[in-house]
Amino acid sequence: MAIFHLSVKVISRAAGRSAVAAAAYRSADRLHDERLDRAHDFTNKSGVVHSEVLLPDNAPDAWHNRERLWNDVEAFEKRKDAQLSREAEFAIPREMNQQQGVELVRDFVQREFVEAGMIADLNVHWDIGADGLAKPHAHVMLTMREIVIDADGKAGFGAKVREWNRTELVEQWRERWAEHVNERLAVLDIDARVDHRSLAAQGIALQPQDKIGPAASRMDDRGLEAERIAEHREIALRNGERIIAEPRIALDAITHHQATFTNRDLALFAHRHSDGREQFDAVMGAVRSSPDLVELGKDGRGEDRFTSRDMIETEQRLHRAAEVMEQRERHRVANADRKGALARAAERGLVLSGEQRAAFDRVTDGRDLGVVVGYAGTGKSAMLGAAREAWESGGLNVRGAALSGIAAEGLEHGSGIASRTIASLEHGWAQGRDLLTARDVLVIDEAGMVGTRQMERVLSHAAEAGAKVVLVGDPQQLQSIEAGAAFRSLHERHGGVEIGEVRRQHEGWQREATRDLATGRTGGAIRAYDEAGMVHGADTRAGARDELIERWDRDRQAAPDASRIILTHTNDEVRMLNEAARERMGAAGDLGEDVAIKTERGDRSFASGDRIMFLRNERSLGVKNGTLGTIERVSGQHMAVRTDDGRSVAFDVKDYRDLDHGYAATIHKAQGMTVDRTHVLATPGMDSHSAYVAMSRHRDGVTLHYGRDEFRDQNKLVQTLSRERAKDMAQDYGKTDPARAFAERRGISVRERVAEIVRKTPEKARSIFAGFKPTVNRSSIEPRDTPRTDNTQRAVERYARAQAEIDGMREKQLPVLPHQREALDKAGAALDACRPHGRTDLAAAFERQPELVRPAAQGNTQTAVRAMQLEAEIRIDPARRADRFTGDWQQLHEQRAALNRKGDHDAARRIGGQMGAMAKSLERDAQVESILSARKSALGIDARSVRSIRQDLADIAKLGLDRSRGIGIGM
Repeated sequence: MAIFHLSVKVISRAAGRSAVAAAAYRSADRLHDERLDRAHDFTNKSGVVHSEVLLPDNAPDAWHNRERLWNDVEAFEKRKDAQLSREAEFAIPREMNQQQGVELVRDFVQREFVEAGMIADLNVHWDIGADGLAKPHAHVMLTMREIVIDADGKAGFGAKVREWNRTELVEQWRERWAEHVNERLAVLDIDARVDHRSLAAQGIALQPQDKIGPAASRMDDRGLEAERIAEHREIALRNGERIIAEPRIALDAITHHQATFTNRDLALFAHRHSDGREQFDAVMGAVRSSPDLVELGKDGRGEDRFTSRDMIETEQRLHRAAEVMEQRERHRVANADRKGALARAAERGLVLSGEQRAAFDRVTDGRDLGVVVGYAGTGKSAMLGAAREAWESGGLNVRGAALSGIAAEGLEHGSGIASRTIASLEHGWAQGRDLLTARDVLVIDEAGMVGTRQMERVLSHAAEAGAKVVLVGDPQQLQSIEAGAAFRSLHERHGGVEIGEVRRQHEGWQREATRDLATGRTGGAIRAYDEAGMVHGADTRAGARDELIERWDRDRQAAPDASRIILTHTNDEVRMLNEAARERMGAAGDLGEDVAIKTERGDRSFASGDRIMFLRNERSLGVKNGTLGTIERVSGQHMAVRTDDGRSVAFDVKDYRDLDHGYAATIHKAQGMTVDRTHVLATPGMDSHSAYVAMSRHRDGVTLHYGRDEFRDQNKLVQTLSRERAKDMAQDYGKTDPARAFAERRGISVRERVAEIVRKTPEKARSIFAGFKPTVNRSSIEPRDTPRTDNTQRAVERYARAQAEIDGMREKQLPVLPHQREALDKAGAALDACRPHGRTDLAAAFERQPELVRPAAQGNTQTAVRAMQLEAEIRIDPARRADRFTGDWQQLHEQRAALNRKGDHDAARRIGGQMGAMAKSLERDAQVESILSARKSALGIDARSVRSIRQDLADIAKLGLDRSRGIGIGM
């Protein structure tokens, strides 16, 4: 799914940053920093696929060399707190290949930045995440000064251009980037879109935070600060400030994927988007007191649930649009046209069942809204095919849509209705194209996967245009990714017709099992398949995987003409199953010669006979994200594929590289799929919805495999695969809500009607949290790189005991024994094994707070662990180290002044020695020294001094004088 992201930030010397270091990291290069006289070497960094410096017409060619460019920038900027560069970061749609992504960014950078006079250092990163998916993005470092030509014709830097620093300009860049991306997606015929407003509109009006990986954590070991960790904290701090100023941002974000939420959900969100306990508390308080927060009641677990006013208003607009459409009758099909459509279907051998006929009559009556709920395999698409003929005979234009490309393709093949993704439709509507009219019928398949906000936009547009909408789906199959259960709610409130007679499976007992899955009786379905010998347990998941492949291979060879698919929950398992299946194919001699091809997911080997899956919509080829096929011919440059619907597709692999092996797929890819045989590997992440989809794709048979290391027996398997994770609506919690049956099934007790809550005044809404103090799980708000495990606590206790023994010897003025030092070293090594730098951080905590040692040695480790975490944060954050330095310096300065006033000059000299050591320590911490340059007054240094701050501090430590006034620091 294409996402929008464009962020802009400044690389500043005041934050201890170096433009040369930043450029080296982004380009994965080795650059020498002349100001710091050190080399920044990031040549081991992977994922950089394009790197270049783009220059305006008046810039010297020498600045094509980024080392020369950024060293010149550093040399020109004299201030200790100079702003060195502006950086823009863009997300590239993963639907594009690398060549398209580079061209997309390069064109935008040239037009928006370079033509405006900026120098742009462009680097495109095409990282592959742990889920196997590409995460393409671009970093653009921009100069901040104009380029001037002197009397000798030599180019150099001039004044900073204030126009480039306007907030309005950033917003303009965001809007133009969205337009640029959408235009290019349209040209490439990719059914996706981005929206520069989507962060706020979808509740993500916050700056995204990078995940901190091991590479960033190791930077400190190499004498470099972990730049990404510092950025992560800076972003969290800024996001926290935004939320405190506008709490609605947090509510929109939380309700992006869930219509309602709990106190724990709020705490998790506040922890991620704040920096430190103080700001966390402020974020929580701001959201709790927001008039946009609505208290709903308690759920079945006794937890208070909340939502936002915006979510309630969206649901109300959705149902108002549905009511308008339900009451209108503008699309009635004449009886003659309906009978003609049914007669033509019968000639093709399709005779509708009683339930199918009732659904046909319902969707072809005059009402503008039709809702059809059907179990998996009940022939919904066949019914829609007959309805399409009736609508078209009546002069109506029939259009289809679905959330995913493969579901749209399934609707088109099953019913003959030309179909697209909903995102593609909405993009066209936003551009004023393909708008619905009063002569349109829009059929939305797999409607249960459509979120509330998107469903509201579609129905509101249809209601305004006077179009008819037919929603078809099953609320018990895979749930919507976005918030809400709009399809289920619309059916419960406004009625519809149901099709319960399963037709896909050939055996009657299997059709009954599908009905069990659809109605939540997952255990009954699994027992039925177990009695038929189709459920298989192995000692481990790996063993289950091997047994699945063995059965799949036997089945493949016994029935080579049958269609089949392997299904599981995660992308990682899909990759392993694909590799194992392909090995069996190769061992049996059913594959041609391997050809290595670089795909968007990495290097893959393909051969004739291979099963493949297309992973990107491409209209020119007629394939969707999820289309399956078999390779007929393949070379390093070209591939020919026979798709499962019988079409032959040929293309150059340089033009289309969104491919992977197609023996196995995730369950999400399978909704809407029908095959002869299915093989399912169960994993703990599954639930009743994914089990229903996975075990209802087949006509002839399904095998279910599981490992006893994850499911100790079949009862545990049934328990896991029976978990109900149906999404809710805010209005499910209203006492007078027509959907109260759903709320009662979830065990919800409601305090008051949502409509009444909405009408509360802001002042009254604020009072719902008066005196409210939620119990927050500390583990949920500790930084993710700080494991609060028993192992860590035991390691802290062990280290504290060893330290306490050494402290005891020193207190008695006895020598520390070798075995005591050895015990401390072993305890430190164990602590480092639990968390990187653990010994260093805990030792620093004990040095600053010796009183923590004895309680930790006695097993009370909580305070020591918190202190250790604080030391870790200070170790990686130069700004915090500068804060600590300033505070310690001022404290020592006051102590020395007090000792001098008392005449204790020996003790004052010892304090001066400590201050001298602090000044000398800055030789090893250039970033802190740079930050302290902006704090001269707080450190007692004359602001006019041009010497290094280290020299000034050394003099103060030696002389005991404030250089600016000859007296102690004024506090």
